[in-house]
Amino acid sequence: MNVLEINEVYKTYHDTEVAVTAVNGVTLSFERGEFAAVVGPSGSGKTTLLNLIGGLDQPTDGEIIVAGHRLSELRPSELIDFRMEHVGFVFQSYNLIPVLTASENIGFIMNLQHWPADKRKKRTDELLHSVGLADRGNSRPSQLSGGQQQRVAVARALATRPEFILADEPTANLDSKSTDTLLDIMEKLNRDEEMTFIFSTHDSRVVRRARRIITLEDGRVVSDERR
Repeated sequence: MNVLEINEVYKTYHDTEVAVTAVNGVTLSFERGEFAAVVGPSGSGKTTLLNLIGGLDQPTDGEIIVAGHRLSELRPSELIDFRMEHVGFVFQSYNLIPVLTASENIGFIMNLQHWPADKRKKRTDELLHSVGLADRGNSRPSQLSGGQQQRVAVARALATRPEFILADEPTANLDSKSTDTLLDIMEKLNRDEEMTFIFSTHDSRVVRRARRIITLEDGRVVSDERR
């Protein structure tokens, strides 16, 4: 069963005098356990496509189906809850809450979903161990390196066992060593938890690791290669 289906999706912006179509008739599907990279030049529609998949933006036309749920049929309040439960996000800028510790950042969404404290702690400890930060749970973001912060962001994205992780340029602010460590962790989580990862990236290091490469140009899919 596909965890994600994108059917003839368009996104057109009318913010300027000339309408801009950022996503132009994209049709794709993803199975559980994929490790896929969406690539293409700046302005090709990569980030817009990820925002549509994650329900952060709405398509002008077409349909996006996540785990059998049509996003277009969800009310705004339902969409917020749906994102928390079914989609994990990893952003270029980490987006950790500065006043919270690593453990508290990871447990944040579980807390919003009213997980019991013991289950929340167990899952948080598991994830800290998985991303190699078992001894940094009490550290705040300012006390962590950029690579460590991004690993916390990955753990947070995984916390509620979503259908897939959307990673928008996750290595853009990292050096080579931190990038390799982060990608090693993501590949292991992909294997061990059969977690689906969908990257938007310019980074050749991410592309080399991907087992599927989807290339966009002017909002269209021009190639879709598996390896």
